[in-house]
Amino acid sequence: MSVILGIDIGGSGIKGAPVETTTGELLADRVRIPTPEGARPGEVRDVVRDLVDHFALPGAVGVTFPGIVQHGHTLSAANVDKDWIGLDADTLFTDATGHDVHLINDADAAGLAEARFGAGAGVRGTVLVLTFGTGIGSALILDGTLIPNTELGHLWLRDRHAETWASDRAREIDDLNWKQWSKRVSTYLQHLELLFSPDLFIIGGGVSKRPEKWLPHLQLGRSRVVPAQLQNEAGIVGAAMMAAQDRVRAARPAGPVVGQATVPRKLKADPIVTRKPTAKKKAAPAKAAATVKSKK
Repeated sequence: MSVILGIDIGGSGIKGAPVETTTGELLADRVRIPTPEGARPGEVRDVVRDLVDHFALPGAVGVTFPGIVQHGHTLSAANVDKDWIGLDADTLFTDATGHDVHLINDADAAGLAEARFGAGAGVRGTVLVLTFGTGIGSALILDGTLIPNTELGHLWLRDRHAETWASDRAREIDDLNWKQWSKRVSTYLQHLELLFSPDLFIIGGGVSKRPEKWLPHLQLGRSRVVPAQLQNEAGIVGAAMMAAQDRVRAARPAGPVVGQATVPRKLKADPIVTRKPTAKKKAAPAKAAATVKSKK
């Protein structure tokens, strides 16, 4: 089936829409429900179920999560409740909705969508999609195939943590002008260029709406840099793409926590149909998988 429901879990809102996965087109207005305060698993589960019920589409559902996702388990928690760490979230959402749910990291979902339908469409080789917002999200694509959970915003540049030094939030906190911020981003991209030699950098997040402010100031040796195109729809589209692959499910053991994902970014303010979650009796919280004690 080519029409799949994509749901994007963000720090302030949870958005969903049906996606034609062969074209990347949204087939209805997005519906946005505010993320419950604290983003606890049981409450987020209920919102996801509300969105699934609202659209009433058959088949699989794709869901993004702002943290590391490995074999359906959420292994870090950025701006969400720590009870997500080690949770078998695929099963949590599958049991709640009655649909086969496929979970994917939010930056990875955006990367998949940009590589297929956005600025990376038709580009072979290595593509690095970076989302600059509260943190820095990353997606590494090789010949159209995603290498998941790269977490490149957590690299260190000598004594500097990349995303706390070069994110869009860092630009605001340090009161940098666009040229000053671009100098930091150039240093970060040069380091990634040395490590991965990408054929293309795609820069997403809120800054992708204003490329004329920063793009002329970037300095790289070999790689091309372009702004992202899908912006606020990328997570929904990428989630649906993942679900459409309809992979055979294997056992999904919880693994070790590796880094921490970035907080979802606000992008273009296109019209969104917003509604309040349907009041209904709370289901008993689903049991989590073994919690991994470790640590956007």
